[in-house]
Amino acid sequence: MEPIVDAEQARKLSLFRPLGYQRNSCGYCKSDNGSASYYTSSLSVRPAHYESLVNRGWRRSGTLYYKQNLQRSCCPHYTMRLEASAFTPRKDQRKAINRWNKFVLGPEYIRRAAYLCPKTREEKKHRKCNFDVLGVVHEAEYNNVKRPIDPKTKKHLEPAHRFEVNLEGDSISQAKYELFLKYQTAVHKEDVSKWSNKDFKRFLCSGLTRSPANSAKSDEKKLGSWHQCYRLDGKLIAVAVLDLMPNGVSSVYIFYDPEYEQLEFGKLSAVREIALAVEAQYQYYYMGYYIHSCQKMRYKGTFRPQYILDPETYTWDPLDGELSKKLDEWPYVSLSRDRQPNTNPRDDRAEADAEINDEEVSLFDLHMPGALTIDEVKALDLDHWFLLYHGSFVHMIDLVGWETMPLNNPQSVKGIIAELAAVLGPEIVQHSAVVLFD
Repeated sequence: MEPIVDAEQARKLSLFRPLGYQRNSCGYCKSDNGSASYYTSSLSVRPAHYESLVNRGWRRSGTLYYKQNLQRSCCPHYTMRLEASAFTPRKDQRKAINRWNKFVLGPEYIRRAAYLCPKTREEKKHRKCNFDVLGVVHEAEYNNVKRPIDPKTKKHLEPAHRFEVNLEGDSISQAKYELFLKYQTAVHKEDVSKWSNKDFKRFLCSGLTRSPANSAKSDEKKLGSWHQCYRLDGKLIAVAVLDLMPNGVSSVYIFYDPEYEQLEFGKLSAVREIALAVEAQYQYYYMGYYIHSCQKMRYKGTFRPQYILDPETYTWDPLDGELSKKLDEWPYVSLSRDRQPNTNPRDDRAEADAEINDEEVSLFDLHMPGALTIDEVKALDLDHWFLLYHGSFVHMIDLVGWETMPLNNPQSVKGIIAELAAVLGPEIVQHSAVVLFD
């Protein structure tokens, strides 16, 4: 019998293992049971498929993928994105980049370079009136630093530090691991015993399928999970974990040497990642979730213009203006819902506060924003969704008893599959397979 999926088709599929809907403690307001999300895990997700998931409100942490139920969570997580080419840095963001460049170059180099390589009046005027993001972020990189012969020393003029940035695969190394431990213990006050080498690898070195797999210098558009590594005088001082998707750069995490914390690596890395998006022709920059009620998250909104994903229609609305004002008043906001006639956001809140045990009912009874309804799932061809079973692909309908299983029972195999389809969406169902059994 011919296999239903050949090797080439199999490589193009993303694989998902449903973990189900769960309530957990909130890491932001510290509520014991305040965050509700649907979870799935995977060891193989194509970058294009992940982009589709991100645009439906998903994020990942290592191999764990999750989509929050914003309407039933204490601190709703909103997906945000910025059109990279439209970014205009604020004064504080410009200052952060300029301060870093001055630190790297050093006052002596800046003084001597101004004398040996003087700028014209027009160049000085242009720089004063125009902030060239792409030029400034690369200004202090060693390969771009001017090194004229200094007549005093008869040697090349050298900056105070040799600063280098490169993009490499999301592989683990001892230097990365040690830097991560230093960051977590100093900045997040975590016990070093919490993070073994294996935990670190699972969290930040187990990402999306990468291409081109082994050539960081290839001109081919890079996709998948990568590490943008910052080195100062040959020493690794920061790593930005990035997911590169067909149309966007998604920031996953950054960790850096706490010694340089005062130089605002958060701002520096964000601007550099926006520059990467522009230069490599990725249209969007995703900064992860935005939590309006969390003051520490508000800085993300200062990278403008930001747009927020509507949790119900998956359209994008400007954060500034109407949406921001409504988020000041209500934790859960869907502008598409509010714009419908005879809709009161207070009614939505009352519905969300209803006494329902999320984990004991079907996902379809919760009316999770953005999830497919049971009728929409019935319209999908779940019978022929691929199931990876002991290394071979079969159709769901090949499972014994599949046709008689209830679709709205979260304890049945068919119910589990139906809930996964509801949160993944029709596009991913069509280009993926499910792993249920080891």
